[in-house]
Amino acid sequence: MTLMHTTLAAVALSALALPLAARADPCKVEISGNDVLQYDKRELAVPATCKEITVTLHHSGTQPREAMGHDWVLVKTADLAAVDQAGLSAGLANNYVAPGDKRVLAHTKVIGGGETTSVTFSASLLSRGGDYSYLCTFPGHSALMHGKFRFG
Repeated sequence: MTLMHTTLAAVALSALALPLAARADPCKVEISGNDVLQYDKRELAVPATCKEITVTLHHSGTQPREAMGHDWVLVKTADLAAVDQAGLSAGLANNYVAPGDKRVLAHTKVIGGGETTSVTFSASLLSRGGDYSYLCTFPGHSALMHGKFRFG
């Protein structure tokens, strides 16, 4: 194969890959947490055209959920501290989310190292441009594990 043929093949393959990347669903976002109390993203954003939103949480660490579990909880920013505090008494059995807490817009379960979980929720829970944040409600984690969620 000549250099020209190799170059043409590479261009053709990259042209095929573009439509796949363009088809990535902007209503599905991913985030990871690790064993040193860090999410890999400080902000997640989805367009206001989404009807449903899916957030997938990966735990890239090795510690079990009982020792270093992580979840992803979406709240109005003004409710972040209160939801975190309420989760303490809810315990691991309730994924550190108080049962029936209406301030919680969406949440995953608590997972340990190497695990993945997702939550899908209706975008009708959100207002375009609203002030939203996410946090990990595992005790003590929210001080470092939180970020902004942008809708629209």
